[in-house]
Amino acid sequence: MTDAHDPERDRLSARLGRVAHVGAQIGGAAAAYGSARLFGGDDAAIAKAVKDALGRSKGPLMKVAQLLATIPDLLPAAYAEEFRKLQSHAPAMGWPFVARRMRAELGVDWRTKFYEFEREAAHAASLGQVHRAVADDGRALACKLQYPDMASAVEADLGQLRALLTLFKRMDNTIDSTEAIEEVSARLREELDYDREVKHMRLFARVLADLPARVPEPFAPLCTKRLITMTWLSGEGLLAYKEADQDTRNRIAALLFSVWWRPMMRYGIIHGDPHLGNYSFTDDAGALNLIDFGCVRIFPPRFVAGVVNLQRALKADDMEGVAAAYEGWGFRNLNKDLIEALTIWARFIYGPIIDDRVRSVADGVAPNEYGRRELGEVRRRIRALGPVLIPREFVFMDRAALGLGAAFLHLRAELNFTRLFEDSIADFDIDALAARQREALADVGLGGALCESS
Repeated sequence: MTDAHDPERDRLSARLGRVAHVGAQIGGAAAAYGSARLFGGDDAAIAKAVKDALGRSKGPLMKVAQLLATIPDLLPAAYAEEFRKLQSHAPAMGWPFVARRMRAELGVDWRTKFYEFEREAAHAASLGQVHRAVADDGRALACKLQYPDMASAVEADLGQLRALLTLFKRMDNTIDSTEAIEEVSARLREELDYDREVKHMRLFARVLADLPARVPEPFAPLCTKRLITMTWLSGEGLLAYKEADQDTRNRIAALLFSVWWRPMMRYGIIHGDPHLGNYSFTDDAGALNLIDFGCVRIFPPRFVAGVVNLQRALKADDMEGVAAAYEGWGFRNLNKDLIEALTIWARFIYGPIIDDRVRSVADGVAPNEYGRRELGEVRRRIRALGPVLIPREFVFMDRAALGLGAAFLHLRAELNFTRLFEDSIADFDIDALAARQREALADVGLGGALCESS
């Protein structure tokens, strides 16, 4: 007699259903592209048509499209602009649905495991939502609950991602996105792994222990593969300080710089999504709160050495050192023209940390325009050089650098970024970093993470 409920069959059905749905949206995007090209549409009109088709897909594919838009130079400018408008937030699951999901994760008596659990979601996004709760001992909690069938949805959408990027290759083959696709796929799969995210929290709590920074503490008895129960960190979002006095904004920005760069320079680890929504600040404690750890990138020490070496080479105007840093990061077929094109971008990103003065991160630039002009010039330069392969380890470092810069612009910070950076690398040593990294990763159960991330 066959079991009436076959979970594997359910997962396969969910994946096939998602493929059919997403495939229809990709087909719609392709049709919009083809029609616009046939009838002479310009890139802006085509980009809007593609964005509208993708917007109807919801879920992970829309999140992937947004993600692609934040990776510098990966998409043609008109498409990056439109994809930034896609909304990753989703309607929250209703209470009956939430109750069923919580029962599936914690058992039929799940309500007895909380003193209080709020029915309305505090935040809803494309992969899950967060509910506030209170523990029996009075601690404020956040419950991050993953939507059902997300693994199937992500795999189906990643399978269609290649079809999406094929559209762009037809019109502009300036960038070879082969490795970037693999990197985005790996990070998105990791975002569904809540066991790993809990380890990321513990990792950052460890490496930031000597800074005024706070990380949620996971509450292990109420965590599962699709539910993270953690302490709720109270604080104001950073945008609440946009009109604060200059000293306060500078103090928050300097702390944000240290909280992001310290893990990178000492442990080879970055918070890969440093947008303002992932931080808050507490005036009374003077501490920066880090809120979400779904996107974390762990780098081999040689990559971090490249970051340091490029800063030193740019500061000394040593073009041989600049080229060596690019080569160490995995850029191939380097020649004089390609090195010059890449250095336009490098001088922009590194500008604040080689210009030894108090300044904004980019004078006279709005947060949503940060890097746009320079990216356009880089694309123009390399278009005649043939497809340029973006090394996968470079993808999230570059994306995070843009996100961090935009955060400084929102805060209108005026700092000596060079001094801050020089302080962060004062005792830099690649062997010491490798030893610290191995110890920290092993301590939180991520001993194999470096190999998995590369």
